Amino acid sequence: MSKHRKMYIQSNQLLTIKPVGPTQEKVFEAWKSNKNLFLTGSAGTGKTFILLYLALKDVLDKGKPYEKVVLVRSLLPSRDIGFLPGTLDEKSNLYQDPYRILIKYLFEAPSEQDMAQLYDKLISQGSLEFYSTSFLRGQTFDRSIIIVDEASNMIFQELDTIMTRVGQDSKICFAGDMAQSDLRKTNGEQDGYHNFQAILGEMEEFEVLEFDIGDIIRSGLVRSYLIAKTNIARPLS
Repeated sequence: MSKHRKMYIQSNQLLTIKPVGPTQEKVFEAWKSNKNLFLTGSAGTGKTFILLYLALKDVLDKGKPYEKVVLVRSLLPSRDIGFLPGTLDEKSNLYQDPYRILIKYLFEAPSEQDMAQLYDKLISQGSLEFYSTSFLRGQTFDRSIIIVDEASNMIFQELDTIMTRVGQDSKICFAGDMAQSDLRKTNGEQDGYHNFQAILGEMEEFEVLEFDIGDIIRSGLVRSYLIAKTNIARPLS
């Protein structure tokens, strides 16, 4: 795949997004230093949004080596999604809806129809791909920026497998929030996320950044709820 292919979505259609708050600023600085990233912490802090922006900015830049953004997430609670009927796209379509919405806030488009087609056009031109962790075996992602979203919903084996998929001229970024994890605490599933974070924290290639309630950028009722939920600090079953 080459950047000389027909590009429906160009880099000049991408809006200029600036960091909000000191932790987002650290993300932008680490990105400029070509670090791989592990972002963890509070919901509503824009972790996935800024990663998607930075990744698409580089992928659409013809002067950068990256050809595509690869979005990866675990399709909890259906890790056995491969046994369901239908194509991968049909089975995972529901889980792609949040990214379709985020994409609309990253680009300029001449009409509502064009805005609605942004996500699918990025996929059709090869600039964006979506994978479930159930379909990663045998894959190697060269010249890619891999965004592993909802990483806190992945057991250690899934996170470990994703790391082995990183190919030549690629970088990888993780975003997660243990407070939103669907994994069970009773059998140690959640330990994998913390253990994986500890490993990456020992690697000079990675920047591990933690977001807290002071980094929440949502306003009004949602912000108040997220702060109150965090302050209670009581596990929810």
